[in-house]
Amino acid sequence: MTQTTYSRRTLLICAATLVAGSPLKVLAQGAGPAIHVMKDPNCGCCSAWIEILENDGFTVTTEASTGTLLMRYKLDSGIPQEMASCHTGRVEDYMIEGHVPVADIRRLLDELPDAVGLAVPGMPYGSPGMGPETEREAYDVFLIRRDGGTEVFSHHAVA
Repeated sequence: MTQTTYSRRTLLICAATLVAGSPLKVLAQGAGPAIHVMKDPNCGCCSAWIEILENDGFTVTTEASTGTLLMRYKLDSGIPQEMASCHTGRVEDYMIEGHVPVADIRRLLDELPDAVGLAVPGMPYGSPGMGPETEREAYDVFLIRRDGGTEVFSHHAVA
């Protein structure tokens, strides 16, 4: 029986090769905030938005929900009907409704306003997960206040 020994140089080269070969998505997992997303299991734009979050370091879990169950979840979580979109996330103590950009979510988590969360109502073209940002239509991200009122949190101009 032959015993193989490896030099420190060989072990370092193997470790470097493993790290270099790992996708960035795997390296980023667990590095950022955890967000749980309720979504229609057949929605491609929801999956695209989730992928954007994961690529930016968020740890994402999903739960399938449709129709009135999903709408009831939104309303029970403090999201006004006029702010509704296709998917709903919960990060820390905040709700994230629709195609909210990562930068706005991170700003919300940095500033910690007394609010329900953020919403991008509808599905504006060029918002994260809804087509190329280079062809984006203008849209607003709204802060949902605890009293149900809203105010513009950020504006994304036409590209």
